[in-house]
Amino acid sequence: MCFSAEADLVTGIVVSGVGVDALRHVRSRRYLPLAVVPLLLGLHQVVEAFAWWGMEGRVPFRVGHMATWTYLLIAFAVLPPLIPWAIRRVEADERRRRLMLLFVVVGAAVALALLPGLMNGESGGEVACRYIAYDAGIPYGGYVLPFYVAAVCGPLLVSRTRRFVLFGVANLAAVAVLSALLARGVISLWCVWAAVTSVAIAREVRAEARERTWRAAAAPG
Repeated sequence: MCFSAEADLVTGIVVSGVGVDALRHVRSRRYLPLAVVPLLLGLHQVVEAFAWWGMEGRVPFRVGHMATWTYLLIAFAVLPPLIPWAIRRVEADERRRRLMLLFVVVGAAVALALLPGLMNGESGGEVACRYIAYDAGIPYGGYVLPFYVAAVCGPLLVSRTRRFVLFGVANLAAVAVLSALLARGVISLWCVWAAVTSVAIAREVRAEARERTWRAAAAPG
């Protein structure tokens, strides 16, 4: 979610490029779900650009409507289970992996809880100054939000990897600040954090690829 269609489009293209780079450097299947996240976030922003244009009457209504529905589908049904699952896949500590499974279940439950609004056609959005105000199309949407945050932020905080934990703390702080800005109707800068997150993921994938190369070079024979 960004403050204009143009910002969404530019950010989406850049983040998609970061995602392609991350996928190119995957050397282990364990890292594949994590590497997919930046590309998905980039496509998410590009899709929202078309949602903006649809609400502003700059593209056909059906195009804008489908873009809005696709944006919400990714946000509500794909990201909540995907992110904790992707983090769990790269966690080396078996005890913490078992703990992270709880967040995967919570993310799947969030997706199931939000899905009815997408299926009944009640979900949607409208331009509200510098952001799009989305409606989940269900009366209990506000109660689901804390579980959403827990599902996508929690796995980082329980990881054995210190840099994951630090990023998890930064992620919680960013969620708090960006949510406050959005709630006050100031501006939406979620696209900026999506870009930061994508770069961090790409760096992690590259680091794992370098480590594998070093281990292979150091192996006897």
